[in-house]
Amino acid sequence: MNWKMILRTGAIGLITLGIGLGLGRCMAPQEHDHSHSAASANAAAAPEKETIWTCSMHPQIRQNEPGDCPICGMDLIPLEEGNAGDPGPRAMSMSEAARALADIQTTPVRRDYPTVQVDLVGKLTYDETRMRSLTARFPARIEQLFVNYEGIPVEQGDHLAVVYSPELLAAQRELLTAHRADPDGVIAQAARDKLRRWDLLPGQIDAIIEKGEASDNFELAAPISGVVVRKNVKEGDYLTTGQSLFSIADLDQLWLMLDAYESDLAWLRYGQEVEFTVEAHPGKVFTGQITFIQPEVNQQTRTVAVRVEVPNADGRLKPGMFARGTVQAKVAPGGGVYAPDLAGKWISPMHPEIVKDHPGQCDICGMDLVPAESLGYVSKPEGEAPLVVPTSAVLRTGKRAVVYLERANTENPTYEGREIVLGPRAGDVFVVESGLAEGDRVVTNGAFKIDSALQIQAKPSMMQPSEDQAASGNAPQLAVDQAIALLPDYFALQQALAGDDFEAAQKALQHMMQTTGHEGPVPDLIHQMLAAKDLAGLREPHFITLSNSFIAAMRAQKGAVSGDLFLMHCPMAAGGEGADWLQPTDELRNPYYGAMMLTCGEVRANLSEPTEAE
Repeated sequence: MNWKMILRTGAIGLITLGIGLGLGRCMAPQEHDHSHSAASANAAAAPEKETIWTCSMHPQIRQNEPGDCPICGMDLIPLEEGNAGDPGPRAMSMSEAARALADIQTTPVRRDYPTVQVDLVGKLTYDETRMRSLTARFPARIEQLFVNYEGIPVEQGDHLAVVYSPELLAAQRELLTAHRADPDGVIAQAARDKLRRWDLLPGQIDAIIEKGEASDNFELAAPISGVVVRKNVKEGDYLTTGQSLFSIADLDQLWLMLDAYESDLAWLRYGQEVEFTVEAHPGKVFTGQITFIQPEVNQQTRTVAVRVEVPNADGRLKPGMFARGTVQAKVAPGGGVYAPDLAGKWISPMHPEIVKDHPGQCDICGMDLVPAESLGYVSKPEGEAPLVVPTSAVLRTGKRAVVYLERANTENPTYEGREIVLGPRAGDVFVVESGLAEGDRVVTNGAFKIDSALQIQAKPSMMQPSEDQAASGNAPQLAVDQAIALLPDYFALQQALAGDDFEAAQKALQHMMQTTGHEGPVPDLIHQMLAAKDLAGLREPHFITLSNSFIAAMRAQKGAVSGDLFLMHCPMAAGGEGADWLQPTDELRNPYYGAMMLTCGEVRANLSEPTEAE
């Protein structure tokens, strides 16, 4: 019987009793009063069932009167008992009203080719294949400099400088003499080739012949159109053979150099389209193609460089601009990248923008084209699409993954725990390798409440606390002096997690790594945290493990730090088994739940006090 029914029954009983007593006094004989009194006494002797109040977020809380939850402060609600039958050791039944109060939500397991979004950052730079250096091919002196500062745009053939060179004067005379003797002869052609190798343009050579005389001064012309990005000379300089004068970059195409984490490499391929934005043009999305993936990992940043070719005919993009890019990759069975638009296509391995329907050679470099499948694409996936479940349905303990399924054809809603094997994460879903079937309904909201309720009923938790405790006890060891040096960064990380600030958390981890270096168990843990895609990936189990390392070091030598060092505890973290962290103050700032439950937890000890009892 629920609390509304109890109140309604009690009210009706009191009204009936009152009417009966009133009528008895006014109309009935004395013996009837005795009979009514006896009936009233019997009714009063039957005790009503006591209402138990609990917390929808912490079902382990039970008390005899309404109020606030002592853990999270939420209003308590009346507890309704579920069906009397025992659904099994790993299952739990509840009434429809209880399910509504607990906000249990489910969704079916489905088959799909989920899309992974890989987020990348980097900056634009010059396309090295579109840069030319103008060097002195003969000794000379700069008489006049037209390009006297960097950044000047030039067109092919524009004059850059006027030089004087006795060697060039002699070479012009050789050309004129040979041409007069035999315009089409071998000697005339050799004289032409000599000037061409000295970077004279064909039009300049023809102008010398047409003029019929050599010139003391000669104009150096731009070999390509672009922007002068480097100027290495001044007027009056004497040049030696091989000396660099200018560097010119064609900005009609740029390179976008992005950094990808190791965990993202499975989804990156040559030829993939990259969308990116720059702060100079908010709201505008630019595109390019991946043309190179660095074959080795940077040992300092633990990232891999990815190069993207970006068309820039309108000149809106500038080298040096910071960019944020994304790559969308469809997940195929076995972890491949599904690209149906490349089925049967042939791609240039050096210029992946060259895609053809048949074998052949690259239009740019002449290399043989290769099948798209050889570059890691899956154009015809074998078998069915992979099974996927929402990430919110999965409870992860570090080594295991657990979901709660809704049983079909039961009188009351019944949920059963099941361990599954996960594949890669693809955005808001996980690929499921085994443990589920298509159509199974999994709990996407309220799974922790179900697991906690099982423990209250003395049933085994699917989270297996003994394994979690063993995993957390396997935290990497920190020396006391190293822990003290890292405490400011640890506190910054804790505050960032409590404030739901993912970027600040990443910065704290990067600063921490500057102290730890990149080799060893603690740096390995930090690397894993830096590879996390969101706050959830940072919090559990990584921040739990990191906190356990700091706590063990501080407990080993209490009083090692000046000032307070409070040991805090969250009873809800780690699947309801609880987890600890450190703070410099006793003001609760929960890093495992942030703003959702900022003050949930308790102070366990002050580790700065050598005599503190634990």
